[in-house]
Amino acid sequence: MTWWMLLFGGLGTLLILLFLGLPIFIAFLVLNVGAVLILFGPAGFGLFANSIFSTATNSALATVPLFIIMGEILFRSGAMEAVFDGLDRFVGRVRGRQYYLSILLSAILGALSGAAIAVAGLLGRSLYPAMVNRGYNKNLSAGTLLGGASLDPIIPPSILAVIIAALAEVSTAGMLIAGIIPGIVLMGLFLIYVNIKLRIDPSLAPDIAEDDPTGRPKQSALMAMLRMLPCVLVFFMVMGFIMAGVATPTESAATGVVGAIIASLIYGRFSFRMLLESFTTAATVTGLVLVIMCSAVMFSQVLSFTGAPAAIGEFVTHLSLPGWLMFFALMAVPFLLFMFLDQLAIMLVLIPIYKPLLGHYGFDPIWFWTMFLIVATVGGLTPPFGYVLFAMKSAVPTLSMNEIYKASWPFVWIIVFGMFLFWLFPPLITWLPGLAASK
Repeated sequence: MTWWMLLFGGLGTLLILLFLGLPIFIAFLVLNVGAVLILFGPAGFGLFANSIFSTATNSALATVPLFIIMGEILFRSGAMEAVFDGLDRFVGRVRGRQYYLSILLSAILGALSGAAIAVAGLLGRSLYPAMVNRGYNKNLSAGTLLGGASLDPIIPPSILAVIIAALAEVSTAGMLIAGIIPGIVLMGLFLIYVNIKLRIDPSLAPDIAEDDPTGRPKQSALMAMLRMLPCVLVFFMVMGFIMAGVATPTESAATGVVGAIIASLIYGRFSFRMLLESFTTAATVTGLVLVIMCSAVMFSQVLSFTGAPAAIGEFVTHLSLPGWLMFFALMAVPFLLFMFLDQLAIMLVLIPIYKPLLGHYGFDPIWFWTMFLIVATVGGLTPPFGYVLFAMKSAVPTLSMNEIYKASWPFVWIIVFGMFLFWLFPPLITWLPGLAASK
């Protein structure tokens, strides 16, 4: 049986299993068991033990539970209320202030959690109803929340960035740092878009007089900003240590956990019950991630044995396509697939196939995989099956899926435009990782 028959047969089987609604790890497990039996017979099940060992001993993945614990403690410590109040003061008296607040807040909360679904659901339940009640446009309100939440996997600390770094065998620190400038640029583009929309149609937001921030004395704004400091310092401490080369991502994440505990003490929310709940959630999520990663490593090993990655690399070389056209093709495939299939499943399939192609075209690995991460982020926002869209729907049942789709598309195209900028100016992605690596 030729490599392409094995490859397309395996991928077809995987897609069918995913369309049937099987969890990712079960779909990969079925595929891997079938592939091992066909290629090696029962003697090949040593691959299972090997993949589990490879995953369990990958030190880069120790970052995952630590980042999750840090985010859980900060969420439960009162940091969210402090951040909301501080940003509310910071935005001040401008027309459409809640639009700007929703984008900034969701981006910052994403830096704490790295989970777009959690942020979309949380703000959909809390901030969206308040915006609509104040006279804000329903579609633009939903769009700003969706767009802001979609930045969460890009802005560090990002669990997806850690997973991509582990699978693609690139620097975890480089992948985390690389998301800082793209996240800020995309957030800026969202804010510009909202500003333009309001200039064209001021009726999208209530009058400033009807949307007064708080009416509290000016000196309280300083206190609101000061209350944000513990939370902000945790973030800068984690990323600052990584960028300065003082600590590895795992060590910085552990420092972030200690910082989050100190922040919870400052906010007066620390309790052993809260700590236990944070550890329990982290253990559950991490266990699921490790099971999926084991399946992915196994899939990569089987794929390598078939010779498919090397054959694809040789085929692509003979095509002699220009670098820009090949890059477009490599990004277009996941962009389309993410519209219909699970984000993580497609990443696990494509990364081992894409890896050998980077060398042929001289793509910078950090730049390429960061762009891949951004495409994966767009997938969560793109109709018809973006997971962030369904999180918003569950949080706001009164919104129809058609309204959510309509709200999301402008922000999808803004991110695509942002990717065009990152393609034109690669240093927007590579400059900070290069600066950190030189220290």
